[in-house]
Amino acid sequence: MSLLELDGIMKHFGPVQVLLGVDLKVEAGEVVALVGDNGAGKSTLMKIITGIHKPDGGTIHFDGADISGHSPGEIRERGIEMIYQDLALARMQDVASNIFLGREPTKRLLGTPIRMLDRARIEQEAEAMIRKLGARVPSVRHPVGKLSGGQQQSVAIARALTFNPKLVIMDEPTAALAVREVEHVLDLIRELKRQKIAVILISHRLTDVFAVCDRVVALRQGRVVSDEPITQTSMNAVVAHIVGAA
Repeated sequence: MSLLELDGIMKHFGPVQVLLGVDLKVEAGEVVALVGDNGAGKSTLMKIITGIHKPDGGTIHFDGADISGHSPGEIRERGIEMIYQDLALARMQDVASNIFLGREPTKRLLGTPIRMLDRARIEQEAEAMIRKLGARVPSVRHPVGKLSGGQQQSVAIARALTFNPKLVIMDEPTAALAVREVEHVLDLIRELKRQKIAVILISHRLTDVFAVCDRVVALRQGRVVSDEPITQTSMNAVVAHIVGAA
């Protein structure tokens, strides 16, 4: 069985059918691109995988378990993380604080029952995570708001890795980045693959898709219209599927 298996996923909002029986498989350590025009159903599908929306039909299996209809917290515990386009970072806080935001390690205050933030452990573990990822940031004490776009992506990915994910979903991670920053983010995706972490990459940038992905899945009007290995397709063919000219 694949790491992630979607079978016949349906979703409607009132009279509008958004997903019409979507099938999708992702293997462990595989990088799969999800492409499609605006309104194709990409975001809805990802929100169903992460538990934000409940499917109206179909099943979702992850790592051998049926997670259809599970809550976002349960799905995160099983090993699925999503990094949204806005990154959801606290830009006034430093890198270490963002990596452990809401889950900060604590320690007892002088042997009393009172607990306080264990700042040394936060910084130590944040530095270890940044090294593991091979990311480039000036310091874990550096304010996130003063980092470049690519460096902020590094922090968001490092935060996701603290949950020990088996699958990371990335929503347009290179959309607003300069060329050099784009390559940095693509290197981070390659590093996730080396660590056997599967990635679903939502992107309109087909150059990025063909640079790092193993397979490309095209959605059109709520249906999968193409699911092909990168080595057996082309940018022109993918565009044709997206616009309905194939």
